[in-house]
Amino acid sequence: MTEAKIRRNDARLQEWRNRTVMPMVAAAAVFLAAYSWPIIDSDLPAVWESVCSAALVVVWALFCLDYVVRLWLAPYRWSFVRRNWFDLLVLLIPALRTLRLVQVIVVLGLLNKRATMTMRASVSRYSVAAAVLIVFCAAVAVLDAERGEPGAVIHAFPDALWWAATTVTTVGYGDLYPVTAEGRLVAGVLFTAGIALLGVVTATLASWFVEKFNEGQESAAATQKQMADLMEEVRSLRVELAARTAAVEPAHERSAGDPDPDR
Repeated sequence: MTEAKIRRNDARLQEWRNRTVMPMVAAAAVFLAAYSWPIIDSDLPAVWESVCSAALVVVWALFCLDYVVRLWLAPYRWSFVRRNWFDLLVLLIPALRTLRLVQVIVVLGLLNKRATMTMRASVSRYSVAAAVLIVFCAAVAVLDAERGEPGAVIHAFPDALWWAATTVTTVGYGDLYPVTAEGRLVAGVLFTAGIALLGVVTATLASWFVEKFNEGQESAAATQKQMADLMEEVRSLRVELAARTAAVEPAHERSAGDPDPDR
């Protein structure tokens, strides 16, 4: 593949990503709603369950189409597959389709590049959005896996949400826990996400403290420089005033010592 063709494919791939950012966000939101609604509301009418199932199929097909187009536009396809292995995994394994929703956080990162805000604000918003999305998805996924299983202690969405919140923060009271293999898989993903989020929050706070300390140091240094400049100006004024005083005093002495010629 020639260098010109590689650059052309890169440009086309970037253009495709830019055009599909918002549609993919909307598709992920529809997928999340269609997946979670029947799980949260166990008494959902059959007609709405059918609508949700159809929506899942349509959105999953859109995800597949997006992956195929990006693979086709990629200059180096094997490299693309290695970099996007998670996308391919969740498309091929239906049991992991709910984890595909977490990928919308990556889309938020693309949106942040277009926003005019500081890096800390970007990281903070990214972390909050990621935490809310991960906790909600984990709660829905573990409820789907645990409800009705022998020995399960998670039977309602509030319980699942409480379990996800305590797990992602690494508190883990132990009052609620998954007993199925699928539920434990969700827990493993949530453990990893919780550690990563805590690391991001800790790093953000540390960066804020360091910046505030540096601002204080810079302010103190600026104040000292201003004081030094002021003292230097005062010294210059004193020297100038002393020189003028020395020049004026002899003139007064001569004026007082000479007789008036008109007398």
